[in-house]
Amino acid sequence: MSSLLTAVIIPASIPSPSQGVWHLGPLPLRAYAICILLGIFAGYWLGRKRWVARGGSAEVLADVIMWAVPFGLVGARIYHVITDAELYFGEGKNPVDALKIWHGGLGIWGAVAFGALGAWIACRRHKVPFLAVADAMAPGIALAQVIGRFGNYFNQELFGKPTDAWWGLEIDPAHRPDGFQDFGTFHPTFLYEALWSLGVIALVILVDRRYKLGHGRAFALYVAGYCAGRAWIENLRIDTVNEFAGLRLNVWTSIILFVLAVAYFVIATRLRPGQEDITTPAPSDKPSDDAATDGDLPADEAKTDTGAAPASAAESSSEEAPGVDRPRDAAGDAPAAADGDTEADVKVDSADRPRD
Repeated sequence: MSSLLTAVIIPASIPSPSQGVWHLGPLPLRAYAICILLGIFAGYWLGRKRWVARGGSAEVLADVIMWAVPFGLVGARIYHVITDAELYFGEGKNPVDALKIWHGGLGIWGAVAFGALGAWIACRRHKVPFLAVADAMAPGIALAQVIGRFGNYFNQELFGKPTDAWWGLEIDPAHRPDGFQDFGTFHPTFLYEALWSLGVIALVILVDRRYKLGHGRAFALYVAGYCAGRAWIENLRIDTVNEFAGLRLNVWTSIILFVLAVAYFVIATRLRPGQEDITTPAPSDKPSDDAATDGDLPADEAKTDTGAAPASAAESSSEEAPGVDRPRDAAGDAPAAADGDTEADVKVDSADRPRD
């Protein structure tokens, strides 16, 4: 009885999805693409919460993401095609397959590098610190990876070595690589990486909450944390890739980036402690031209050429603002204001001219 109960509670293995594509008429809905898109939206949601909490503009971040996402997708595919060129070029290969992103094949480091380039361009346009955006988005990038990895699950790809553990992943014979046809279950490396990335999210958020990471340190912590897990997870995989000195290319990439990220974190902590100021007004918060003509500019903008703020109507009725020369008639007397206009009105109107 107890063995039967154990079998019910703990499955013998993790089944793979029976399909990864559904059709709505002629339109194919691919699970891989859906996971990528859901990951992007989830990552933006988390990054937006962190950015706004630091005083940043949600509208500005949305524009940064609009630049970063297409750059990142292109970069992810370029990285994959370059590092696995033998899959697309050479005898018997069709180079057009390199464009078929829906079949899978996105390199995370290409996505991060090119996405950072797109974000940097947008940050320059909005005059916001790029490293502050990277810090705010760091856990969001990891969250996007968590969800995106399930696309590999639906595609039955990038799994690990054979295993008899109860959490082994069932792989259909058509997806098993040469030499592994007689094995039925494999290490679910997609799940290992997703769980590890969840830990990286918690690490970055908790450390940032405690020490107020700035100037790129939260992003460096994300890179170091992710690379530490990716190195051992990558070694479990059995898909064919390029190797150097007995290690897979992505293992070398993870080691190098881990060292660089840790070095940057330490140096930035010593040279640039604390967080940078990212408070920026949202585009909708800027005064309109109509507000300027109505005399509703903020006090620090509605100043005379001498730098003095215009006096209120009550104060201006009895004395003139110092340092303001008013035209006088031949007798040296100040001209009378027009009917219905007070002296304060004349001064406010002169101060409220639209500015460049």
